[in-house]
Amino acid sequence: MGSNFEIFFDKAGNVREDELKKNKWLEYLTVTDNIYVNAERVKSIGGISGKETVLYVIRTLDVLDEIRETIDADTAFLVETVLKWSEVSKGGLRKERDEWLKKGYPLSIHNVASASIFADEAAQKEGELFRAFKERFSDKADEFIKITEILIRTHGLIGQSIRGENPVSSNAEILTINSGCKEGELCNLNSLLPALNECIIRGVSEEIWRDVKTEAFALIDRIIHEDLSEYTASFRLEKLCPKEIDIFDDDAYFFAKEVFPFYELWYFSSALSDFDLTQIRAIVAETINISREQNEKIMHINFKPLADSLYYDYKGEKHINVYRKRIIEKYLRDPSVKHVKLNVRFENHTAFVDYEFTKVCEKLIEFCVEAERSGLLTFEKSIVVLYDMFGFRRDAFDRLNNEESYLSTMNDVVSSTKDSIIDFVTGQKVMDIGSGGGILLDRLEKKYPDKDIIGTDISSNVIETLNLKKKQEGHNWSVEVHNMVDCPYREKVDSIIFSSILHEIFSYTEGENGRFDIESVKKALANAFDSLSNDGRIIIRDGIKTEGRALRKIKFKASEGMEFFKNYLRDFKGLKDLSEEEKVTSIDEDNFTVTGDINFIREFMYTYTWGNESYAHEVQEQFGYFTLNEYKEFFKSLGAEIIEAKELLEPGYPAHLSEKLDLFDENDEPCEFPASNCIIVVEKCDS
Repeated sequence: MGSNFEIFFDKAGNVREDELKKNKWLEYLTVTDNIYVNAERVKSIGGISGKETVLYVIRTLDVLDEIRETIDADTAFLVETVLKWSEVSKGGLRKERDEWLKKGYPLSIHNVASASIFADEAAQKEGELFRAFKERFSDKADEFIKITEILIRTHGLIGQSIRGENPVSSNAEILTINSGCKEGELCNLNSLLPALNECIIRGVSEEIWRDVKTEAFALIDRIIHEDLSEYTASFRLEKLCPKEIDIFDDDAYFFAKEVFPFYELWYFSSALSDFDLTQIRAIVAETINISREQNEKIMHINFKPLADSLYYDYKGEKHINVYRKRIIEKYLRDPSVKHVKLNVRFENHTAFVDYEFTKVCEKLIEFCVEAERSGLLTFEKSIVVLYDMFGFRRDAFDRLNNEESYLSTMNDVVSSTKDSIIDFVTGQKVMDIGSGGGILLDRLEKKYPDKDIIGTDISSNVIETLNLKKKQEGHNWSVEVHNMVDCPYREKVDSIIFSSILHEIFSYTEGENGRFDIESVKKALANAFDSLSNDGRIIIRDGIKTEGRALRKIKFKASEGMEFFKNYLRDFKGLKDLSEEEKVTSIDEDNFTVTGDINFIREFMYTYTWGNESYAHEVQEQFGYFTLNEYKEFFKSLGAEIIEAKELLEPGYPAHLSEKLDLFDENDEPCEFPASNCIIVVEKCDS
């Protein structure tokens, strides 16, 4: 902590009594039963202490100390006073807050309410606050108190304008500070506003300040010169919705005509950053319609209640509650859904927005969160089953709680051979089927910056995540939804890469014989072959099935392994060519050993690698579906020329598994792990 923390707090983190007595602002912020935190600004919901607001103020005062030498003493005094009083409406005891509400102070619009609370305190001529102004400004004390009140009331609005939440005109009151005064008679806005806003924004985040510093100073200069011209609707939407790839004209038109001229938006990013613009528009439109139906005259739309309900802790860090969000998304697609409805509360010309769930849905969400935290495999699987039952999952590839973690892990685990397969790329147009976390797209772009790189996936979650990644990181590749099982691509491409995706096609596609139907893989490969230009290539990196019917024995090093295996034996539905008796020939729970067919043992081990968190999804997949010879025979039937065909063991698998188990052959001799992957490259010859 900086020096101001040491001034106001003791070593135990308690406010100093002597400072409390002489600083009413400090009393309001620390002696309070109101915890008011922006979820956007915390790393952990469980880590909220109730001191977040006062610690933010302390940080702003530390920034002021850093820049104090660059401004005059009077300006520093005004900035310091504004910083101390601008958040006080977030504090106070219940009795004080009730009094403020009776006076009509809009506590949810904290800058406005805080300005009124400051004015009340400064009006006490015998109080500490008035004496401080009187001592510094003599007979102009009242004028400077009024200036400070205006600065508190407009506190943060420049930042909110930059974020797109408020119109530039919301800063108009700043211009009244020096109106009617001779130049230099009161205060210098050219010095005061930059210093004040640097403290405000740096107190939130040094990184944010670096990003917006130039823009903030430019807007301040505009305001000082009485230029309150507004940003365009498209520009504001780009600020409000940074994850959107494109802002469409009809969205910009809606916000320009129905939203921006009439309402200020509070906690917009905190609540809505994980929704797409179509969903956001639906939420805002319904809020406005409800306010009109109830004849409520509102000036502010406050999304803090929604933000507060949307987050929870996952592995000790704040995450979006995807279980709650999926139900809201279902409602936004189909308002006839009875499980949830928009709940809008009105107070002080403000609409407070949240969603209200039925008791069944609340219990469902509660169960999923607790089941996820328990780590029990049966509970993990139940989450998917329950969300499918209600139709809340986006699609069969929606992993719900750990999509981001899965994509990241997938990138890490399979990275070792991705570099080698891209060496086989030929031609100008390259397609990555099932792009996942996007690591292959990045590597293709880096190695071939002049090629046209296209990523496809059938999962809307993946496409959404990749589009965000593209925008944030400035990539040139493109992504789109396409299913190669259904049809060839709409135009010819030169290289098509299947990197660890064919086994998912095999495992999830419902063919004539259900899932785990090799015909689905054959359709995908045949359609890909038809999508190739002459001399084009199909490049495959995926799981491999082992030739023959050898036996393998696993000896687990802990009982947890046996528990995982029993669940897997019950839940795995692949390898339909093997009977249950052939899959596992013996189980010795006392010695933590199991014996079975090499392909079943291989499938189990390379699922076990992913751990409990991904079990509910990985147990549904069969990693090896073709042997190396079966690959060769199939491509020969298509008329393809085989350039490369080899099998290998990814080093990550034995590295992870050697700590958990030992592997033996049918003679109880230690043996190597079976091949996990293959690399296949074929070329379409000019016929």
